[in-house]
Amino acid sequence: MQNIFVGNLALSTSEQTLRTLFEAFGRVLSVSVVKDRDTTAARGFAFIEMSSGAEAQAAIKALNGTLIDGRQVNVNEARPKKIDSNTVHQRMRRHRDHKY
Repeated sequence: MQNIFVGNLALSTSEQTLRTLFEAFGRVLSVSVVKDRDTTAARGFAFIEMSSGAEAQAAIKALNGTLIDGRQVNVNEARPKKIDSNTVHQRMRRHRDHKY
């Protein structure tokens, strides 16, 4: 299983469009277009989970730099989200100071 990051997407790009494009390279397990928590508007990037690393690498190689819905997209292997200690402490402070 391999997770792929797709960036610089048009805000109108749908999960179905991405699924169709990536299925040409193998089995797609999930597609998630990231949306703003408050407005639910697309944020211009997505994550695709494919069943095989070889299929994912083929998709990355073929689709990186191509046009999807009029935008030249960046397609690469997704990296784990980094959380620095300042972020953790800020979240803890906000939680501690919240008035219930």
